[in-house]
Amino acid sequence: MNGVRERVEIVEVSPRDGLQNEQTTLDTATKVELITRLVDAGARRLEATSFVNPKRVPQMADAEQVMAAVPRRDGVTYVGLVLNERGLDRALAAGVDEVNFVVVASEEFSRRNQGVGIAETVVSVDRMVRRAHSAGVSPTVTVGAAFGCPFSGEVPVDRVTDLVRRVLPSGPVEIALADTIGVAAPTDVTRRVGAVAEVAGSTPLRCHFHNTRNTGIANAYAAVLAGVSALDTSLGGVGGCPFAPRATGNVPTEDVAYMLDRMGTATGLALDALIDSATWLESRLGRTLPGMLAKAGPFPR
Repeated sequence: MNGVRERVEIVEVSPRDGLQNEQTTLDTATKVELITRLVDAGARRLEATSFVNPKRVPQMADAEQVMAAVPRRDGVTYVGLVLNERGLDRALAAGVDEVNFVVVASEEFSRRNQGVGIAETVVSVDRMVRRAHSAGVSPTVTVGAAFGCPFSGEVPVDRVTDLVRRVLPSGPVEIALADTIGVAAPTDVTRRVGAVAEVAGSTPLRCHFHNTRNTGIANAYAAVLAGVSALDTSLGGVGGCPFAPRATGNVPTEDVAYMLDRMGTATGLALDALIDSATWLESRLGRTLPGMLAKAGPFPR
């Protein structure tokens, strides 16, 4: 383990990964207000939307409208999730600052999530990463189901490292490991981050955890100790994957920010503003969110 980092970048994913699995579909203005609140709270890198088939993910049908209305401020980067060439065309036209591509570490889940197998996805991602570079947009690659698959079970570490090795030549600026269904334990995180770091070399690593089985915060802690430079989190813990059974709940932004703050690791996020926005989001979604800090409050007060 590398020890606690002085600073960890928080990538706020509630506008995309958070809202895509909600029964309540928020209108464009409310999504933009969510993004604005997060920026005001200190978020500087946000996954604003996804450019996917609106028939499959209707919550993201207004991707272009959201991107046209987000607050443009110095130092704020907006990320768009892209799964195919058509999505990349839309993302580039909409003016995203960064595109995130996904390669799934399970053949069955890849076909259910993206409609094609792993081999086809790797070829497609290689081409799209190069296109993003040519367009002056930063490309990142996420390895989905990197800790386990809802359909085929355990995912070998060497399959994850092999995928990373195959996508690196096109030049992604960052590699992320996603626990899409929330099955990882801290020892899994330490082992996989370490193995991927050996393959990725100087390419920065990010982790994305779901709190499905209440291990998300522990896994985020393990990832920081293992040396990742960024964590995906979602305001209030809202979110999940619509194509993975029972894959509910991202790690809450405010809870992770509180933990890191107590550890002496800077995030640039204002806890009081996050708590206020988590309470606001609960009112918009009409349900209690799983984040704990908004219920207990920060310490010391």
